Amino acid sequence: MNMPLLDNDVLRSFVAISECGTFTEAAKLVHRTPSALSMQIKQLEQNLGKSLFIREPRQVTLTAEGEVLLDYSRRLLRLNQEAVQHFIAPTLEGKVGIGTSDDVGTRILPEVLAQFARSYPAVLVDVVVGSSKQNLARLDDGDLDMVLVTVANDGRPSRGEVVHDEPLVWAGREGSSAYLRTPLPLAVAHEGCAWRQMTLRALDRARKPYRIAYTCEHCSGQEAAMVADLAVAPFPRSLVRSPLKQVVSDDLPDIGSYQLALVRRGSNPLNDALARHVKAAFRNLA
Repeated sequence: MNMPLLDNDVLRSFVAISECGTFTEAAKLVHRTPSALSMQIKQLEQNLGKSLFIREPRQVTLTAEGEVLLDYSRRLLRLNQEAVQHFIAPTLEGKVGIGTSDDVGTRILPEVLAQFARSYPAVLVDVVVGSSKQNLARLDDGDLDMVLVTVANDGRPSRGEVVHDEPLVWAGREGSSAYLRTPLPLAVAHEGCAWRQMTLRALDRARKPYRIAYTCEHCSGQEAAMVADLAVAPFPRSLVRSPLKQVVSDDLPDIGSYQLALVRRGSNPLNDALARHVKAAFRNLA
């Protein structure tokens, strides 16, 4: 069969419209006119035989087919960038060290490093998983080149560039009864953790009795406590997966959103290249 090919230029326009919500704002982003974008999308929809957007007076939203294409589009554009970088990017050699928290180090960073290795196969990346406080100390001692640190969303971080912002929600086992107990049993990290600080502050404001039932620096340990129905825990919404579920109750206060900041010790071609990959990965999570 002669199947239509997806043009990268059209995919860039499609992604821009999806993220901006309007053809006008997307046109500014890709340096085209709204009418040109409209023609691109119309042709794309004809080629695929699917409607990709629900058009409303002031915004557009994706259809179910549009959501599927958005995922493909981001992956295709990322792969195209990797292929181009492989051939025309300057050859980089050396070693770069990055520190990260447990949740990022086990769930997000492996894919980032795999992409980075394909683009820069001669660069060695050392990863240190630890608390934000520990990794910042390693950065200041010169042992790491950059760190991803967790900060409470109560103002701009004192250091670094915010690369991710996400709500913290209450999480527990499916069918959990832990959230009904008084005082509320919590699974949290040790002192200094931004998630812990935000959670205890929210409970104190709501005058909700609680006790620290389980303390562990690693998400896997907190997950174990929740699966055993020993406690509930504050978790990023994107990490709540079966057998866990988000616990919604009028008795539990809103925790708020946390941020991830990228803190760098300096700028050089190696650091800059890895930082670009890290920031791109979080943009794709949005």
